Amino acid sequence: MANAQRFDNYINGQWVAGASYAPNVNPSDLSDVVGDYAQADADQVNQAIAAARAAFPAWSTSGIQARSDSLDKVGSEILARREELGALLAREEGKTLPEAIGEVTRAGNIFKFFAGECLRLAGELLPSVRPGVSVEITREPLGVVGLITPWNFPIAIPSWKVAPALAYGNCVVLKPADLVPGCAWAVTEIISRAGFPAGVFNLVMGTGRVVGETIVQNKQVDGISFTGSVGVGRTIAANAIARGAKVQLEMGGKNPQVILDDADLDVAVELAVQSAFYSTGQRCTASSRLIVTAGIYDRFVAAMAERMKSIKVGHALDKGTDVGPVVSQAQLDQDLKYIEIGKQEGARLVCGGERVGSEKEGFYLAPTLFADSTGDMRISREEIFGPVANIVKVANYEEALAMANDTEFGLSAGICTTSLKYANHFKRHVQAGMVMVNLPTAGVDYHVPFGGRKGSSYGSREQGKYAQEFYTTVKTTYIG
Repeated sequence: MANAQRFDNYINGQWVAGASYAPNVNPSDLSDVVGDYAQADADQVNQAIAAARAAFPAWSTSGIQARSDSLDKVGSEILARREELGALLAREEGKTLPEAIGEVTRAGNIFKFFAGECLRLAGELLPSVRPGVSVEITREPLGVVGLITPWNFPIAIPSWKVAPALAYGNCVVLKPADLVPGCAWAVTEIISRAGFPAGVFNLVMGTGRVVGETIVQNKQVDGISFTGSVGVGRTIAANAIARGAKVQLEMGGKNPQVILDDADLDVAVELAVQSAFYSTGQRCTASSRLIVTAGIYDRFVAAMAERMKSIKVGHALDKGTDVGPVVSQAQLDQDLKYIEIGKQEGARLVCGGERVGSEKEGFYLAPTLFADSTGDMRISREEIFGPVANIVKVANYEEALAMANDTEFGLSAGICTTSLKYANHFKRHVQAGMVMVNLPTAGVDYHVPFGGRKGSSYGSREQGKYAQEFYTTVKTTYIG
């Protein structure tokens, strides 16, 4: 660890040494240190915010073509380096290499999409009710935005926050997850060479307790976009609202995947496996609640058990690995705790439930499936955030829909059926921000809105043209 390369913060156009450094460790191989990454203190965070504030007047009124060109450069370089950056992502977070390359590709496309959005920001011209008077409705940048991102998508989520923030003329202070800062640093290094003026974009790495809290408390930050846990999100919201800052939150999920009697069994099993266990189940859109109607229940459970035998758990960079390691010891401990809870609650353990051995020491856990569970069990109600799913039997579609909606969350929901009637009814009546029909609950395109309802999300949607709702403010002008 002492010989690991050091990676600094980026403040006001300069690389700045951290107050301290922390190792970024590969969860597939605990002997492999990706690098030592800077830990900013409160003074450095406030310096970054001050730099963003100073840069905002010029940047917010700058030419949209130059802004677009810079964003396009970032996207093009990310795409050109997708295999290299994908290997970095797999190494620091544990996502399999194909999944990691896919995430990097998404990040590059996000920057290129918002390079175009710079040129598409439209307003309205309306007649006033008063003769001879017209009304202009325009959008302007919000100001300085603090972006706080999670560990499970270490390049896609920073990208879908940073790109629109810059596209719409804001200045940025980015705090990536302390657990996986490598991809955010790599994107920052690309941004540093893409033509953005000093202070427009700043990277401050470190803990939420220091870096995140300083961003949230600083009155010079006009808006905060956060993706992470429910508890932290609610604390951020309370602090932001208290001082009048705009806030956008993406938090937890306990997403249902409904399987009806008329479903194609092979399709149902494959989408359930991908929804529940791929990306090691560490997706906010993962379906850990499989709600299955009685007529197909026994066949589905048996088919899932058979399919799960072929899931290969291993090193994220190894060819043929389907599921990589859990991201950290803390996450592994949480997963194992919930497996024990499921057993104690009386659910039947069908597959998994134990750690997996490997040539390299890592946080490997067998994909785990419970059956014969009920909707009131903790494993049915609380977000586990690992490769752990449970199956609940219901009598019919109506009971399945009621069970799907019986949760404090509402991010994503899926249904597997050959009935157009039930598919259409589910689309309208399930209480979720995103709905998948005969598809895994993960896999949202970069150009469409992302977000949920109830306890999953707060504020306007992320991604696509809907991102402007958070990153801009509306001005109404009368002209006589």
